Amino acid sequence: MKKLLSLLLLLLLIPALAACSGPETNKVPETSPRETQQTTEAPQADSDLAYVQSHKKMIIGYTDYAPMNYFDESGTFTGFDTELALAVCEKLGVAADFVEINWDTKQVELEAKSIDCIWNGMTILPELSEALEITSPYVKNAQVVIVREGTVYDGPASLIGKEVAAEQGSAGEKAIAADDALKQANLVPKTLQTEALMEVKAGTVDAAVLDLTLAKTMTGAGTNYEDIVIVDHLAEENYGVAFRKGSDLCTEVNRIFAELIADGTMKSLADKYGLELAD
Repeated sequence: MKKLLSLLLLLLLIPALAACSGPETNKVPETSPRETQQTTEAPQADSDLAYVQSHKKMIIGYTDYAPMNYFDESGTFTGFDTELALAVCEKLGVAADFVEINWDTKQVELEAKSIDCIWNGMTILPELSEALEITSPYVKNAQVVIVREGTVYDGPASLIGKEVAAEQGSAGEKAIAADDALKQANLVPKTLQTEALMEVKAGTVDAAVLDLTLAKTMTGAGTNYEDIVIVDHLAEENYGVAFRKGSDLCTEVNRIFAELIADGTMKSLADKYGLELAD
């Protein structure tokens, strides 16, 4: 009888045991802290210095602007900035790749990495210093008024209501806007400073406001603009090379500038192109 009762109890326990040992279909798998951790930090970007060195070249944005970057009579690309950039790139261990740009969109091209720097007699302006990383000043400049020889000029007031050309977005255009008399002239915006110079020679404008460095090189005896004269000096300024904001490449170029000043290279180039180095 006891054996029969034991057998009956065993038969009743078998379904319960089977249920306890079945697959756990509703249990959520455990995950380790490593598996659940999510990374929120973006990968750190390479520095600009590392970027140009890894590409083995520095793309230099320029416009045709003597005596900084231009083609001479033999068709050779030369100029103060051209030679200086080549010297700097040699010390960086990279090639210099010069790319002609639209000066009006220079900042857009720089930030899009179409170019690595703006190296073209760029005037250091407060608004550019806020948006870009700019080297220490390296060349002095000023904005000047040029007219055809024989033109009666008695200060900026003599140009009120007359046609005055300047490169669009340039320091010359800003100098016109900042002068009480010149801002009453009819501004004729041009793509390049050389185009403004040509307008004066052609007689289609009464005057132009240009960089002193360009005006000294391209006007006067022995040039194609012998009949163009400088009649006034406006704002004095300095040139700098621009890089993307926070760029460590700018810091390195400043260091190389110091070397080229110390060994006389920069002074030799300034003398060659009739320029004056910044203090």
